[in-house]
Amino acid sequence: MADIWLMRHGAYEGHRPGYHAPHEAALTQEGREQVRRSLPLPEGVTAIVTSPIPRARQTAALVSHLTGLPIVATSGLLAEWHAPSIVLGRTAETYPPAYCAWRARRLANPSLRCEDGESLTDLHTRARHCAAFLHHTAQRHGPLLAVSHTLFLGVLTHLQEGPAAFVTAARTPWKFTERRLFTACQSTALHLQRHER
Repeated sequence: MADIWLMRHGAYEGHRPGYHAPHEAALTQEGREQVRRSLPLPEGVTAIVTSPIPRARQTAALVSHLTGLPIVATSGLLAEWHAPSIVLGRTAETYPPAYCAWRARRLANPSLRCEDGESLTDLHTRARHCAAFLHHTAQRHGPLLAVSHTLFLGVLTHLQEGPAAFVTAARTPWKFTERRLFTACQSTALHLQRHER
């Protein structure tokens, strides 16, 4: 099976610890420099896929420009966890009570949503479908670089934990432009194919 490399986007406007970035937050100059410093890519990568969120899409576009590799797909499956809009642009000390209450109950009831946010169950299901998407895309285009976001990448690389992978992901964030080989892709995709027949 073709290798799949996962990469977090570069630094973006307004970033600080515990911050839920607005959708439109763009790469900073430092973020663009981080992307440049992240090259060269692992040997053999032939194509790029990316989240549609601007900071990831801009990272992928810069990698494509600097390497000549094509972006073969932009997929919402790679988007960051859909945080409820009541926390976008906020940090932990300013989270509203409704979000704090959801956080306290999210593991006991992973299907619970906070307002317009994505539940932990929905996020885990999307990550499983993303694993299958990456596997099929790598079969078609060869070794891939997939550009995404820290929480989503954490869930994707801890799929075996189920919806609780969200908590692991939050405790172990990826550094900007960090890359890791996605080793769980084939078994996850095959597991999905067996259960979808």
